[in-house]
Amino acid sequence: MTLTVTTCAVAGSSAFGAKPGGARRSRMERSLQWRDGRFENPQPLQNDVWRAVRDLAGASEHRRPGGPVPTAPLDASSFQRPPATGLRVTWLGHSTLLVELDGRRVLVDPVWGERASPFSWVGPHRFHSPVLPLEQVPAIDAVVISHDHFDHLDMRTLQAMKGWKTTFVVPLGVGAHLERWGVPAANVIELDWWERTRLGDLEIVATPARHASGRSLFSGRNGTLWAGFALLAPAHRVYYSGDTGLFPGLADIGARLGPFDVAMIEVGAYGRAWPDWHLGPEQAVLASQMVRAEVLLPVHWGLFNLAYHGWTEPAERVLVAAEKAGVTVTVPRPGQSIEPAALPPLTRWWPDVPWRTAEVDPIVATRMGPVRVGVDATTP
Repeated sequence: MTLTVTTCAVAGSSAFGAKPGGARRSRMERSLQWRDGRFENPQPLQNDVWRAVRDLAGASEHRRPGGPVPTAPLDASSFQRPPATGLRVTWLGHSTLLVELDGRRVLVDPVWGERASPFSWVGPHRFHSPVLPLEQVPAIDAVVISHDHFDHLDMRTLQAMKGWKTTFVVPLGVGAHLERWGVPAANVIELDWWERTRLGDLEIVATPARHASGRSLFSGRNGTLWAGFALLAPAHRVYYSGDTGLFPGLADIGARLGPFDVAMIEVGAYGRAWPDWHLGPEQAVLASQMVRAEVLLPVHWGLFNLAYHGWTEPAERVLVAAEKAGVTVTVPRPGQSIEPAALPPLTRWWPDVPWRTAEVDPIVATRMGPVRVGVDATTP
C-alpha cells in the first residue's frame, strides 16, 4: 500500500503543482479569507461522508453517455467574424468557455486534457474529444482560472499555453502552479475577492465563491483561493460563477457588478452529501437571479463523471426550474456559440434517459439565511 501511494505521488508530482511561498504566501496571509494557515469560506462547507458512501449504492446507471455526445461543428475561422451583437460565448465543454465581448477575447478555465486527474491512466475521463484543437484557439486577451481543482486547471493544457502572449488571471496562490509549469511570472495576475485588473477597456473582477481548493492529499486543502469572475467591458457584462455552493454573497455580486448580460453558472456534480460545494440545478437558477443575469448558460456538466447523478440530469432540472422561475436559459451543444441578445431556439440535443427530479433528490445549501434577489447596486 505504501509503495502504491508513493508511486502515485511521484507519477503525479508535477501535476500537483507548487506550494505558494515567499512574497506570494505573505500576500495570501493578508487576505480577509485567510484563517489559521488556509483560506476559509464565510459559510463553512457541510460534508456528510457516511451519506456519500450510502448514496453511492443508489448512483445513476447513466452517469456516462451510452453513445457519442452530440457536439456542434466548430470552425476556428468563425472567430475571425466579430459577434454581431458585440457579445458571444462558445461553450467548449464542462467549464471551458471562450467569451468574446466588445472586441476582447477571454478564455475561461481551459481544460483540454483527457482526464480530470493528475494521472494519465486513471481518473474521470472526458465524454468527448475537444471540440476545438488548442492550437486553433484564436488570440486571447486573458485566460481566467477559477481555482486549482483538476477539472478546472489542467497541467498539460497550461504547459501548452505557456508561450501564449496573454495574461493569466487567477485567484491568490494559483500562480505558483502556473509558474512551475513554465508560465512566465510577468504574465500572471493573482487576485483576492473583489480585486480588479484592467486590460485596456476590459476590467476583470474576482468575485467571492463558496467552494474549496487543493490538488494533493499531501499538502492539505484550501492552500490557494477559489473565485468566480466578472468581465466588465464598455457595453457588456458577463459573470462566471466558478465552482460554488449557494451563499448570500451572490446578491452582493449582482448589486455591485450587475446586471449581467449572461451568467455562466455551474449546475453539475452535486449531491445531498455535499450540498454546499456545488449549486445544483435549482439553486443555479436562483443564483442567476441573485446576480441579476439576463440569461443563464449552465456549465460544469456534460464532460466528466464527477457525482452520482445521470449525465443529462443537470440540464433537465435546469429547464424545469428556469421555467418555474421565469428565467431565460440557453443550453448550447459543446462547440456551439451563442449571442445572449439573439438566442437561438432552445433544443434538447442530449438523449432522453432517466433522471431524478428536484423533489426526489433536492440540493439545499446550509447556512443561507434570507435570499435577496434583484437588489439595487450599493457599491460602484
